[in-house]
Amino acid sequence: MFGFFPLQFRFRNKLNRLRDMVQCFRQNPGIGLHPTQIARLTGISFAEVVRRLDATPELFVKLPRRPDGITRYRLTSTTAARSDEDIEKFLVNSARRESFLLYALGIMLLCAFVIVITIVGPVL
Repeated sequence: MFGFFPLQFRFRNKLNRLRDMVQCFRQNPGIGLHPTQIARLTGISFAEVVRRLDATPELFVKLPRRPDGITRYRLTSTTAARSDEDIEKFLVNSARRESFLLYALGIMLLCAFVIVITIVGPVL
């Protein structure tokens, strides 16, 4: 969002990418996938895949490095055990929570601005 804004949204506006990545893991059950494989199978850029994998530990877990140095990822056991509808509900609820947080911050800033205007306004 902004360079100085300390809050990063992990689910908001990223639902399609996360759905595609989860489906990629579901289509290849039982194996750990490297981010390059995920990027190739989903059509998402490699950098975005790595960001999403690292930012959402609720969905994806990093496997220990193999002796050849390749890092792979898998779905968490709770995510793998859920149905597609449950995963969809989880993603939508998480995105909705982040949206509510954004709206609450916006309203707080607007209220602070109104308070400053009402205090400084009569002086001008």
